[in-house]
Formats: sequence, structure tokens, C-alpha cells
Amino acid sequence: MIKWLSKYPKTIWCLRNLVPMILFPIADFYLFEWYTNNPWETMKVPIQFLNIYFFELMMALFLFVFGRLKWSLRLQSIFFMVAGLANYYVLSFRSAPIMPWDIYSLGTAMSVANNFEYTLERQTVFVLAGFVLLILAESVVDLELKGTGRWLLRFWGIRIAGAAVFAVLIGSFTHMLHLDSTILRYGMYDKLFTPAVMSKRDGTAVAFLMELKYISVDKPAGYSADAAAEILAPFEEEDTAQQLPGTRPNIIVIMNEAFSDPAVLGAFETNVDYMPYIHSVLNGHIKNTISGYLNVSVLGGNTANTEFEFLTGNTMAFLPQGSVPYQQYLKRETPSLASHLKTLGYETVAMHPYNSTGWDRNKVYPLLGFDEMYFIRDYKNPKKIRKYVSDRTCYDKIIELYESKPDGTPLFVFNVTMQNHSSYTDAFDNFKPDVSVSGSSSVALDNYLSLMKISDESIAYLTDYFDGAGEDTMIIFFGDHQPTNSVVSNIWRLNGKNGSELSEADEAARYKVPYFIWCNFETDTKTGADTSTNFLATDILETAGLPMTAYEKYLASLSESYPVITSIRAENAEGRSTDTADVADALNNYAILQYDCIFGKK
Repeated sequence: MIKWLSKYPKTIWCLRNLVPMILFPIADFYLFEWYTNNPWETMKVPIQFLNIYFFELMMALFLFVFGRLKWSLRLQSIFFMVAGLANYYVLSFRSAPIMPWDIYSLGTAMSVANNFEYTLERQTVFVLAGFVLLILAESVVDLELKGTGRWLLRFWGIRIAGAAVFAVLIGSFTHMLHLDSTILRYGMYDKLFTPAVMSKRDGTAVAFLMELKYISVDKPAGYSADAAAEILAPFEEEDTAQQLPGTRPNIIVIMNEAFSDPAVLGAFETNVDYMPYIHSVLNGHIKNTISGYLNVSVLGGNTANTEFEFLTGNTMAFLPQGSVPYQQYLKRETPSLASHLKTLGYETVAMHPYNSTGWDRNKVYPLLGFDEMYFIRDYKNPKKIRKYVSDRTCYDKIIELYESKPDGTPLFVFNVTMQNHSSYTDAFDNFKPDVSVSGSSSVALDNYLSLMKISDESIAYLTDYFDGAGEDTMIIFFGDHQPTNSVVSNIWRLNGKNGSELSEADEAARYKVPYFIWCNFETDTKTGADTSTNFLATDILETAGLPMTAYEKYLASLSESYPVITSIRAENAEGRSTDTADVADALNNYAILQYDCIFGKK
């Protein structure tokens, strides 16, 4: 064979260069996808060709940039080997793939990266081995774009022109993916609220390119500053700062990391009740409380987005799925619950027992109206559970602030806890799980529920303290999101469900967390008061008997028609649930006000 091929040098050249040039990028694509799914099962053939086309464009661009086919192929393989592995872990940790906005979260991601357990499934090992073999095979190519003497300048011109052409082709391809006609022609999946499904059906690379369309926020239909003012006009009154009420209760908000009750996903039995106090509240056994389930917009991560919705009254429904407003959009003073309470004479305090730079909180909190901030460095010798500062330590710090504040000055505390942060599989000397699920062998689920039990005991301790306090005080408690699928998948299994084929109701349940508003003074006791994060602040102000801004009054009015609005769905007063996009016209005034709040000229 070799002797025969030696007679045909062009054949050898083609085998060594043209064939790898075509086939190796295709191999990169399939290996890249096989990290997380089988593209032959999840992706239509025409969509596979779209992905392959992009990989071929990338190879050609690298070839003209670097001038050597060997290194263009190798760099492409190395890039997608590393990017695919990173995407594999990100998908495991938060149940969503890497998206364009994650570049803004890189610092936060690095700060918590050592908190996760990095394991490899057998399929992942095979993919890595495939990439290594492919990189070794790419050593056979020898095509170079080079010239000498008087041809040198001409070859550089060709390389620059070629790189420019393929860069433009990639840009044009990306633009094509943003067109509705392309989505219809190829039957592509474009529902951004389920990015993991989008990645599987459209291909990880193509889905990423499609999401670039939403990296900037378009103005809502009919937006103008005058239009926003006209919408708010019916809700305008005198400056609320001039209407200080006689009684201003202390307001303590606990946004508890990853706190949820997995019972909303399906029935299961445990050896002990893992949240007896919260269950008592939800069942109406604790007086002077309003309770129910809070519908949030995130799952398994992006804690800052729940903060954003709660503090500002804005919703992620009008922002790109996966974006993080703290890092992308909040660059100036923005109206919030904190800034409003500040005008009412409150001392405003933000607390988080972890790094100050996480989600840019040290930059954002002052823009939202917080006078004081406490981060990990401000907790002296804190008690930890696993690696994190305990809820009980957070609450002792709150009690310390309350006891040292000036008399007559009401206190607003917004405390984001850290105790229950993933992962849930590691063993620690200072954490002994004591909850087990019948019929389940999941260590992660048992550990998670055991952490919920500790949080339940801790919030009961905080309410017990303020039950005997001398000042009117409200405690608001809610989780920021549920944990990832890896923690709760056994609950679906126990209920005969497949986590990858859930009903709309099951999908909606993944975004529900318990909440309550507790008061140490006389107020109505309500249960089943389900709402969404963006409306919770107005409920607090109403319960406290405090005046509202025009925007907050608008939100209170809107919540009567749509008590639930999240990035996932909207639910009307009759309980009918639908995709938020399907009621965009009905919510357009809300979108106008939010856009004016975040992006409008001030």
C-alpha cells in the first residue's frame, strides 16, 4: 500500500491534509456533545450540520490565523476538550450549561470552585480519551501557509484576507441563527428559560451563539420616559419621606442559601421531620404569619438574581435567561426596598458571610441604598457547618446589631446565608447528617435534608428571640432556589417520574421554595399565600403598614391580576399558568417601568 501511495504524492497529500481538514472538526463536534448527551438522540440531522458548519469555519479561521493546519486542528481540539469539560461540570453543578453571560460571573465562579466535588463518569472518560487520540492523530498533517522571498508579503496578505473572510462568515452565521426564519426552517428550540434543553436540541455551540442575541436588552414596545411616567401617574402621591408612620417595625429578611422543601416535587418518607418549624408555619400553626410558596426565577445557582428580584421588584422575565443584573446592568443608583426604607428613616444593613466580591455585592449594595455591609471578614471566629458560616452565627450577628442600634431607629437587615451551599456529598467532622429518605441511597439528598433541618432549628431560634423583643419586628424568611437535579432526582424516581421528561406542573414545582412573613405583633395569619419574588417586598410593606413608592403600588396592583411572574412562567388570579412570553402584551407596562428603572436616562 505504501509503495503504491508513493506513486501518487497528491493522494498522500490529500489523505494527510484535506481529509483531516474535513473530518477532524466533525470529530470535535461529536466529542464535544458527547460530554453531556448523545447528539444522534437529541439533535435533528440538519441541526447537526449547522453545528458542523460552525466547527469547520472555526478550523478555517484558525488555519489562516496560525498558518499551520496541524496547530489549527490541535488548538480547536484542545479548546473544545477543555470547554466541553467545563460545561460538563457547570451543567452538573447548576443544571444549566455555560451561557454568554457567565463571563461576568467568572470571578464568583472561581471563588466557589473548590467547594464542589469533581468526578468523572465513564462516558466522560471515554470522551477525554477520544480527544487525546484525536490530538495525537492531528500530528500527521503538514499543510502550511507560508511564503519566502518576494512571495512572503503575498502570503501574509492571503492569510489576513482569509482570516477576515472566515471571521465575517462566522459573524454572518451567528446573525443567521438569530433570525426567526432560521429557527422555523430548521425546527430549532429557542426557549431560553430551559437552557439545558436548548443546548441538547440545538447543540452546545449553536445554542451559545443563539443566546448572544440576548446579551443586550431591547426596549419594550412603546417605551419612552414619558410613557413610564404616564403609567406611574395614577400611583403618585406626596414624597413618602414626609409621611413617616408612627410605628416602623424592624424588618429582618433572611434569604437562605438553597433552602427548599423537596416535598413539592413528590412524596417521600424520612426518619424525622426535616423542617418541623417551617411545616408548622406553612400549616398555619404559628400565629401572626403569612406563608406559602415563593416562585423564583433560578434553579441550582445564580443566587444574585433572586436578590435582584426581591430588592428591586423587577423580574428576570424581561431580561435574558442566564444573565446576572448585579454584574451586567446595575451600574448606578437603583431604586430598591433598601433605598425606600432608608427614606423612611431605617438603618439599612446587608449581610453575607462570604466573599464581598461574590456577584459584585460590594459594588451593588451601596447602589441599592444599603448604609452598612458585613461580609466574611466581619464575622469573628464564626461557627461553621462543613466549610461555611452557620445560619445560627448569622442570626447571632443580627441580634448583636439589634441590641446595639440607636433607640428609635428602625433596622432593616437583608441577610444572605451561606450554610447550605453545595456540594452535598463531601464528609466533614463538624456535620453529622441525621435525616435519611426511605427507599433512597442518595448521600446528597440525605445531607441536603439534614442541612434543611439545621436551618429550620436556627430560624426557630431567631423568631423565638424576637418574640420577646421590646420592639415591633418582622422576620421574612425564604430560599433563593432549589438545589440541582443531582440532589432531588431520587424523589422523582420514588414517584415514578423521569427528571428529563417532566410535566409543566413538575417543571414549575422546581422553582418553588417556602417563605413566611412572621411578626411579633398582632397581624392576620394566612397560609397558601403563594407569590413570586418580585412581589414579596410589597407584601412586607403592606403588612408593616408602611407607605409605598409609586412603583411599589403599581406592583401591588399588578399582583392582584398576576400573583406569580417569573422568568419561567406567569400565573393569573384564576390560577392559570402560562409561559411568561405568552402574556407579554398584558405585562408590557411592567416591562416599560422596569426598563426605565434600570436603563432609562436619569
